[in-house]
Amino acid sequence: MGSVVQNDKKAVRRGRIRGGVAVLALTAIASGCAQGGGPGTAGSRPAAGQEPGGTPAGASRSYADRLRADHAERVAAARRWGLEEVPLVPPAPPARKPRITTREGFEVRGHEEQDLPPVFTTVPTERKVVFLTIDDGADKDPAFLRMMSELKIPYTAFLSDYLIKDDYRFFARMQAEGVGLNNHTLHHPYLPGLSYQRQKHEICGMQDVIEERYGERPTLFRPPYGNYNRDTLRAAKRCGVKHVPLWSEEVFVDHWEYREWDRDLHPGDIVLTHFRGRNDWKGSMPDMIRRFLNKVTRKGYAVARLEDYL
Repeated sequence: MGSVVQNDKKAVRRGRIRGGVAVLALTAIASGCAQGGGPGTAGSRPAAGQEPGGTPAGASRSYADRLRADHAERVAAARRWGLEEVPLVPPAPPARKPRITTREGFEVRGHEEQDLPPVFTTVPTERKVVFLTIDDGADKDPAFLRMMSELKIPYTAFLSDYLIKDDYRFFARMQAEGVGLNNHTLHHPYLPGLSYQRQKHEICGMQDVIEERYGERPTLFRPPYGNYNRDTLRAAKRCGVKHVPLWSEEVFVDHWEYREWDRDLHPGDIVLTHFRGRNDWKGSMPDMIRRFLNKVTRKGYAVARLEDYL
């Protein structure tokens, strides 16, 4: 009896994936065909080879074909990686980026007066999007890279040199897929316990590593453990940092943890996880991503790219 129930559940999940994609595809195709169509006069006819509204018939069909192909790829990837539903596609980046300010209670002395980088746990937006951020760089699982590439899930990495220096190329592959590589210090120390000069060495030193290895100097910095003081933010600003994103939720391979009392997702939330695998968790990074995506999709959220909103 147990196997029958499990098979029924799998069938339901497959049905959700097929059904969800069919609805998305039809909606997208309908909206795509409607684009460019204006109100015509009574009795008017399109020119030869054109759809109503002046869109070339071949171009309209080609657009619809591309949509079908894209959705077919997404449903195949969702099934291949064992997801309950197809991840939602995020909206286009905002034309005007939101103003980022420091969360109340997260300020340091002289924060505004010295124009120190804002510290925040969520991005102000009404869109149902969340942002996935991954810290440190310990586990380097090629299956994780394949999963994120095939599912087209954006994320932002915060790296520490002592963990990535044994395989810089792994993160170069990540960067080639459009992932932002950002600063998590050289050695992952407890920064408030260090002098200003030592904090500056940890932060600026990692800026140098990322610029040398990957060609770009980061503007995002996350302090280890989420701990910082006034010297941390002063040093970060001196090193070229513009934003200090923390997090609202943290996802592990077997559970979630929440900062807020309601233990729920909210538009613009930043989600933290780590490059960790079976050596540290009871599962792999793909297992963790599966848990993450199943929840955010079930809640009606898409995963967007953090840098697009900053």
